[in-house]
Amino acid sequence: MAPLAARLFPFLAWRHRVSAASLRADLLAGAVGALVVLPQGVAYATLAGMPPQYGLYCAIVPAIVAALWGSSWHLVSGPTNALSLVVLATVAPLATPGSGDYIGLVLTLTLLVGFVQLAMGLARLGALVNFISHTVIVGFTAGAALLIVAAQLPRFFGVPSAGSANFFGGLHAFGRHLAQFDPAITATGVVTLLAAIVSRKTLKRIPYMAVAMVVGSVFAYVLERAGLGRIPTVGALPSGMPQPSLPSFDLDTWRTLAPAALALTVLGLTEAVSIARAIAQKSGQRIDGNQEFIGQGLSNLAGAFTSSYPSSGSFNRSGVNYEAGAHTPLAAVAAAILLMGILFAVAPLAAFLPHAVMAGLLFVVAWGLIDFAEMRRVARTSRGDLVVLVVTFVATLTIALEVAIFVGMLASLLFYLNRTTHPSLTRVGPDARTPQRRFIPEQDGTRRCPQLDILRVDGSLFFGAVEHVRDEIEQARRERPEASHVLLVGSGVNFIDVAGCDGLVQTSRYVRDTGASMYLCNLKPAVHAALLRGGFATEIGTQRIFPTKADAIRALYPLLDNATCATCQARIFTECHVALPNGTPRIVPMAAHP
Repeated sequence: MAPLAARLFPFLAWRHRVSAASLRADLLAGAVGALVVLPQGVAYATLAGMPPQYGLYCAIVPAIVAALWGSSWHLVSGPTNALSLVVLATVAPLATPGSGDYIGLVLTLTLLVGFVQLAMGLARLGALVNFISHTVIVGFTAGAALLIVAAQLPRFFGVPSAGSANFFGGLHAFGRHLAQFDPAITATGVVTLLAAIVSRKTLKRIPYMAVAMVVGSVFAYVLERAGLGRIPTVGALPSGMPQPSLPSFDLDTWRTLAPAALALTVLGLTEAVSIARAIAQKSGQRIDGNQEFIGQGLSNLAGAFTSSYPSSGSFNRSGVNYEAGAHTPLAAVAAAILLMGILFAVAPLAAFLPHAVMAGLLFVVAWGLIDFAEMRRVARTSRGDLVVLVVTFVATLTIALEVAIFVGMLASLLFYLNRTTHPSLTRVGPDARTPQRRFIPEQDGTRRCPQLDILRVDGSLFFGAVEHVRDEIEQARRERPEASHVLLVGSGVNFIDVAGCDGLVQTSRYVRDTGASMYLCNLKPAVHAALLRGGFATEIGTQRIFPTKADAIRALYPLLDNATCATCQARIFTECHVALPNGTPRIVPMAAHP
């Protein structure tokens, strides 16, 4: 296949996987996917403040484009809970949710997200999502879950809407109106919630959201027929194909929506690529991050003109697609086409779908977003990652969502920079219990050579780490001023820049000023080459740089003081057990020192 054709039509790359058997499997997986997305699309559109049909439209044209122009065989795109919540949080302050102005802003936002995603893909910036840590996503989605709950409480209990995207503000406003709750609406929400929980555990092969939607709607209909209350409903949906739409091209509107577009771009691409990679680990496929960026960008561009709001890869639907036996992206295409057919039949039934039912379903969705197991693992594994998780979680609840995700990313990067600018300096020594005398960290009571201080550096030596390393070596000299030789083991140094090289030279001079000599050993080839190219090795002394620890000890042992060795009981080096010939001096003139 020609390179140009491969870039313009990436779906041609997997055409060899299509067969009669794969088509049957993809059609079956597509039918399952269409059933799954039907209740999800309506629920997520409600969460985004959009008319319900926009969630279904989001799973048609954008899903087809993302499947054909992405790189994953199993990723299914469409509406997602996280993106829906961010859309509501960022656009609601500008217009009333559900209004014509609101819809116009959301369509424009979709266009901007598509432009940015496509540009990033064409610029081959797919690796950028690697800089968004998993911990940030866990904290953000957990916070988003609570925001979903706060936003849906008024609909669940039938009280006036709080109208606040802030979690605590929403809870406060809801609490002031709680006394006005409607028993019939609340009962409908509770029945829906219970039906979702029970069906999710017992009816594994049937979408629990569809079951709960039917049960809750029937229950509400019975209550109304019995005269026990009036329960507000979504209203009938337009049936058939997605309607053409036209986003705004006003530059002032674009500037207003730019921060939200950037946040949605980051979140959407992170979702899509991470989900695609997770499923690819099971299927054995290799994911092209740049192509996924392009696919997501084109899908949102298409969605802006086909009545869709920002979409991304869906973990639930992608997992269902893979488990249902999908072979190629044609399964996602089939699901979108079948969804259009289903719309003709079920769209009028939305007139009987209560808002309380949607609220109950979204409570279940919110609970699924909180990954308690992952939070516990983060807490056990890393204190720094735990702080990042908590910071992202709190930021999500207290400030604008488009800012919260960047706060989490900034916190993650700051902790990373803190770790990389503080390489560890560990005092090590030979393990006398092993024949190889491997170097191990010293502990209290460990025997040590009184004349040779051995320090292992673990971490990159670059401009941000130089001062820390010098401080650590100065502290080491204060702890053991009697040691006349200092050996730095560089096996843990993978990178060094000019500042790091110069820092080693300055450290060598400092150690010499304290009356000792500094040596290096076990340097990585790239690190050693950098010292040589810049002339830094000459300033340190090329004869003071050894390939291995054994070479270093073999060269340094004759330099140790005879009298001190005679009274030393450590005997930690192999050479300590070999008697030197009579008359061989321990002290070698400085000119002969390595």
